[in-house]
This record gives sequence, C-alpha cells and structure tokens, in this order.
Amino acid sequence: MADPSSYRPKPGQIPDSPGVYKFRDEHRRVIYVGKAKNLRQRVANYFQDLANLHPRTRTMVTTAASVEWTVVSTEVEALQLEYSWIKEFDPRFNVKYRDDKSYPYLAVTLNEEFPRVQVMRGAKKKGVRYFGPYGHAWAIRETVDLMLRVFPVRTCSAGVFKNAARTGRPCLLGYIGKCSAPCVGRVTPEEHRDLAEDFCDFMAGRTGTYIRRLEKDMMQAAEEMEYERAARLRDDAGALKRAMEKSAVVLADATDADLIAVAEDELEAALQIFHVRGGRVRGQRGWVTDKVEAVDTSGLVEHALQQLYGEERGDAVPKEVLVPALPEDTEAVSQWLAERRGSQVSLRIPQRGDKKDLMATVQRNAQQALGLHKTKRASDLTTRSRALEEIAEALGLDTAPLRIECYDISHLQGDDVVASMVVFEDGLARKSEYRRFQIKGFEGQDDVRSMHEVIGRRFKRYLQEKERTGEWEEQPTDTPADGPAPTGPVPGPVPAAGPAVGDGEPTAVAEDTEPREDDGRPKRFAYPPQLVVVDGGQPQVAAAQRALDELGIDDIAVCGLAKRLEEVWLPDDDDPVVLPRSSEGLYLLQRVRDEAHRFAITYQRAKRAKRIRTSPLDDVSGLGETRKQALIKHFGSVKKLRQATIDEICEVPGIGRRTAESVAAALASTAPAAPAVNTATGEIIEEDDGGSS
Repeated sequence: MADPSSYRPKPGQIPDSPGVYKFRDEHRRVIYVGKAKNLRQRVANYFQDLANLHPRTRTMVTTAASVEWTVVSTEVEALQLEYSWIKEFDPRFNVKYRDDKSYPYLAVTLNEEFPRVQVMRGAKKKGVRYFGPYGHAWAIRETVDLMLRVFPVRTCSAGVFKNAARTGRPCLLGYIGKCSAPCVGRVTPEEHRDLAEDFCDFMAGRTGTYIRRLEKDMMQAAEEMEYERAARLRDDAGALKRAMEKSAVVLADATDADLIAVAEDELEAALQIFHVRGGRVRGQRGWVTDKVEAVDTSGLVEHALQQLYGEERGDAVPKEVLVPALPEDTEAVSQWLAERRGSQVSLRIPQRGDKKDLMATVQRNAQQALGLHKTKRASDLTTRSRALEEIAEALGLDTAPLRIECYDISHLQGDDVVASMVVFEDGLARKSEYRRFQIKGFEGQDDVRSMHEVIGRRFKRYLQEKERTGEWEEQPTDTPADGPAPTGPVPGPVPAAGPAVGDGEPTAVAEDTEPREDDGRPKRFAYPPQLVVVDGGQPQVAAAQRALDELGIDDIAVCGLAKRLEEVWLPDDDDPVVLPRSSEGLYLLQRVRDEAHRFAITYQRAKRAKRIRTSPLDDVSGLGETRKQALIKHFGSVKKLRQATIDEICEVPGIGRRTAESVAAALASTAPAAPAVNTATGEIIEEDDGGSS
C-alpha cells in the first residue's frame, strides 16, 4: 500500500487548464483515468487527508504509485481523450459497463458489393449498418421475412452466393421472390444496392414514404385492371405494416431518441436503454456494472454516454438523449455528442408527458434488471456454498454458518424505536422466521443500547425454549467439585404461553406464516443461529457480544457490517475484516443486512403511521367513528374538546351525559403532547388536527 504523499506533485507543478490524468500503480499499469476542467484543482483533491476521501477513492490512491496528466484545449477534447484511454488501458478503478448478454442486431453489410441482411452479434464492424439491438434473434428473422417481400435483399452467406453464381441457379428465396437474385444477374449491383438502401431507410423509421408509394401503385394497377399485380402490392403493403406493428408506437411525434435509466445500490448499478426511432421502440439493451469508483448517478450517466456513443457516428447518435440525471459538465457532453452526430443533440431530463411516462418504464426495467442480477447470484447453489465458506474462513468459524440472523434498529429521530430480526438458512431468506421488536427498556435514541436489549431478549427466549422442551438441563446447586461446571446461568421461570407484546412478533405480511408446535403454541425462538450479524460497526458488535456473554452463550459467533465502508467488525478486534469486493461472502452479508434494514424500516413506518392515526377518543367505550367525527367537527380540534365542559359536550347531537363524562375523563387522563415548534422561526404551532392530542 503506497503513501499518496510519496508521489504527490509539487505545488504549482500541475497546470490549471483542462486535461486528462492517469494514476499508475507500482508496475506502471494504469489503474484510473479521469478528466477535469481544471487539472490543478481536481488532482489536488486526491491528496487530501485519507480520512476525508471516499473509501473507494482511498483504495485507489493507496494502490497508485504515480500520477501523470495531459493538457488539452477544450473540455470536449478531454471527454474524448478520457474515453480513448479508458478503452485502451481498461483501468480497474473506472466504471465499465458490460452487456449482461450478447444482444443480436439486424445488420446490413453495406461494405460489400452485394449487401447482405443478417443477424450479427459482438463488436460492430466498419461499413455495416446496424438496427436494434433486439431481445431475441427470432424477432429479427420474423421482421426480415416480412420485409423481404418488398425489399428482396440478399440474405445468403458468401459460400451459398458463390455456389449459386457458379451454377447459374439461385437459391429457393430467389425462386419465391424473396431475393432479387443478384448472384445470377437478375439485378445489377447498383439496383441491388438501391434495394439495400431502401431497406435501411425503412428500418431507420422512414416508413410512410414506402407504404404510400405501394398503395399508390396498387390503386394504379387496379385502375389498369392488373389485379394480380395490385393484389401483390396490397400484400406487400400489409407485410410492411405488420413489420411496423411489431414495435409499438410510444411517442406520437415520430421522435428519434434514446432513453437511459439507472438503478443502483452501494455496490452495483444497472443501466437500461430504450432506442426509439420514428416514435417506436426499435431496440432495448441493459448493462450491469460494479461501482468500483466513487460515482453518483450523473457520473454513471456520463460513463454510459461515453461507452454508448464513443464509436458511433451520424444517425447512430439520436437527435435526443433522455437521462435521469445530467452529467456534471452537460455542455461539454452535449457538444461531444453533436460532433459525433454531425448536428445538434438534445441532452435533457424529461419533465412531463409521454416521454416522462416512457422514462418511468425504462426505470422499472432497470430496477428489475438489478434485482434479477442479484437473484441469479443468490439462487445458485454453488455460489451460496462458496459464500458461506468465505464467511466461515474470514471470521474464523469452524463450520459454515448455515443459519444466519441479522438485527437492525430503526427509528425516526428517536421516536417509534423498533428492531428487526431476519433469518437466512443455507444462504436463502427464511421469511417465516422473521421477527420484529419494540424497544421497551428505555425511551429515546440509543442504537447500541437498543441492540443490547434486542439480542438479550431474543436469546433469553431461546434459553427458555430449551428449558421448556427439555433440551437444556438445569444444573443442581450442589454439583460435586470434580463434576462439570455449568455452562450458562440458570434461566428464570418460563413465561406463560403466548408471545409477549412487541417481543419478537412474526411479520404480518401475507407470505409469512408462523410455524407451531404440536400443541398449537407458537414456536418462537427455538433454533439458534451459527452467526449473528448486526447492522453497524464496533459499538453495536460489542453490545451484541455483551448480551450473549451475560446469558452465558459462547457458541454463537457475532459480527457487524458497517454500511458506509462495507467492513466486517468482530468483537474485541480493533481493525475490521475487509472482504474483497468480488467476494460472494461479502455479497451474502450485504443481502442479509439490507433485508434486515428493509424489514425494520417497514415496521417502523407502519408503527409511526398507526400512532399518528390514533386519538384519545379511541379509548372511549361505545364511541363510534360517526360520533367522534361529530365531536371534532363541533369543537374544531381535540385541544378545544379537552377544554370543553361536560355540559358543552352534551350539546353535540347524539352525545348523552354518560358519554360526555366518558369523553371528558378520557381526555383528562391523556396529557397533551408537547407543542410543535417551527425550527426556522421559533413559532409554536397550535394543534389544529383532530387525529391526536
């Protein structure tokens, strides 16, 4: 690990002009490439105190051994040079999008004497016109089969073409009219190229001209009583219309645009692109990448634009590019795109209308792609086994942790403090074992104390379950001196049947069911985990370990996963365990932690919403919703109702004296909440609503 100060440039050595910089490691390999409007300001940011750097940036500068830069004239040149260097050096710390599969394209080989229409994958070739990408190759073949009626372009391979030319007989497509048979001279090279150009124009979205021309020729043939020719032209127009129908109209104004959406988490990002030509979705593709550098959504978009259009020219760059966030230097990127297209390119965020709705669809596809990518990794048995083995090795466990429990604390500024427990068995979520807790030992915000309480309650219940089922024998107090010492404290009396309120209730979602013992009692905490994971760093881990120690439990491992740095903390260790970013073990721990966070925050929000909806009037026996509303409407608020006398309450229609006395007693026993304060003005906000007091 290098010290960045050892290769830091001297003050004033870096120019303050636009440029591109490269970080190299000790073997002179380029590990990161970046661009800047002002090289001096940007490069100097990498040499500040390491504690102030993003963890990924810190890793990069400590891996590097030198930095160098190249000055350019404009920011557009810097953008182009950055793309060229990333492509040339493939730096390990730059974001690189890679297709999650090899998408097929419809390609027209205009670089040949007799252009050929075919399905092509892989890198694009010079002189070949591409359309797509398509989701499936069969979709291309269906489209081509329809269009060959009107544009009978060659589709055969070079070998078939040469053999037909040698024998003087065309292939079957030539006999049935789906190839103009240039191999036997039925059309000249120029005529065949014109057919190929027309095919490309139609695929590029200029469809109306050809359909109108066919319909005009059809009508003329019918007037001249050439009915067979008219029928053939009618069928040709129908074939083109069916080919158009395979891609639905999404934008009514015949827009040519690419829509880009990004779905991301702390470690990965999924990118989805819809290619819209002539108002129709002509292609779709998706990428997934690791976020190996400190980059936000705008940075991901900029990297995507570079890789999408870095090798493109002309119409391959659309008139309009719609993105979820604009790059940092929008003007330079727009100018770079315009140079590649040869005309103005609009780069913007859609704000309203059909384009915004379509962007929402692209965003949903990106979210699904990211979820599918994670699910594929999680569902593979070999991958799960490797993840558990990596966790066991990293944490020094004797065996793989087949059951992992993870705990998270959630609250809103110290209110509605709750905790979650999620369970993963064999690397997969076991939702029927999920539990949730209310913090009951104290009030206020203290994540460490909350974690200690939750772990203590959970494993105290586990010991009680063991005693109830006879799996744990209480040690006698007069154990002989040479007998075995007790391994844990004698648990207290077993509580009465039925779960305590807030003490590990099962999740209430429909797919989660609570397993039961033979006698019908809920089975709550009967199974111990091999590993307890807490969401947090060293303090939370220490609290969890302390809770286990107090219960005499010493055969359950504990670790914590700190979200900001993705470091694994162990009890009594001053330094964290850093798992490789590509580690399946780290990925599994992150999934467990994120699931615990999701479950906790869902419960906390539901609890808060329920609290907001409650009213002191809910406790008044016999007072229904209609009379509650009548009281609030009459007095204006619960605060004013609390100040009213019993006689005044009786004036409300439908409220008798006994009910009025019950209402007054209920409100009197409920202390009013502290007044809300506007933090900007210091003004006390009066209570006006009728939902709480």
